[in-house]
Amino acid sequence: MSLTDPIADMLTRLRNALQVKKKDVNIPSSRMKVEIAKILKDEGYIKNFRVNENSKQGILNLTLKYTNENESVITEIQRTSRPGCRIYCKKGSIPKILGGMGIVILSTPKGVATGKNCEELGVGGEVICYIW
Repeated sequence: MSLTDPIADMLTRLRNALQVKKKDVNIPSSRMKVEIAKILKDEGYIKNFRVNENSKQGILNLTLKYTNENESVITEIQRTSRPGCRIYCKKGSIPKILGGMGIVILSTPKGVATGKNCEELGVGGEVICYIW
């Protein structure tokens, strides 16, 4: 199956799994998706992730995180930059989500990072998605 936007596919699979309260979700793996999963784990949006290298491409398995009331920790995921319309920001104009309550994930020359990390590093980049 050919996908024109694999990051959007990852976020959609994650959004759909959260909607039906699944424990985990499997996604075709790539380096960019693994970096996004690391950020989600470090920021506390997912419990854990692992990469199974048994197939040709590999499978990224995300273990989802819920509150005690069985509500998803992730309220909303929004894909920002797309292959047809790239969105970039400079180091001084990194967007804030809900006044700092959410995170922005950017692809920078120094790798994939959150908006907060980009401000510390003093870099801008392509805005991949918003998560809150």
